[in-house]
Amino acid sequence: MSPFFVMSLLFGLIFGQAASLCAPSEYTIHVEKQECAYCLAINTTICAGFCMTRDSNGKKLLLKSALSQNVCTYKEMLYRTALIPGCPLHTIPYYSYPVAVSCKCGKCNTDYSDCVRERVRTNYCTKPQKLCNL
Repeated sequence: MSPFFVMSLLFGLIFGQAASLCAPSEYTIHVEKQECAYCLAINTTICAGFCMTRDSNGKKLLLKSALSQNVCTYKEMLYRTALIPGCPLHTIPYYSYPVAVSCKCGKCNTDYSDCVRERVRTNYCTKPQKLCNL
């Protein structure tokens, strides 16, 4: 191996995380329950952005741990609860949602993140909308 290749490889492994652009980003969630009269639009923050990953073409030359595919995920988060308006008494009118405080590039944790690419879904209300700014 050439010294240039080795230095490039080391530089990429050491400073790859610094080149990532993963940060909390504003996002609106639309929440509705069939029993309730309104849809609630909740402004929150999620983790979004670019994380440096390593090309698996060099997998014969690298350790398996160096080939991880990082995603932008929560470093710190908290949960907030919103009240969905227009719900009858027999219905639980609360909805809890995560708020990203800080983000990191790392392995996806399926305990609180969806780690697969979903098909495109629309995020909209089918009922009259109320806005919740917490």
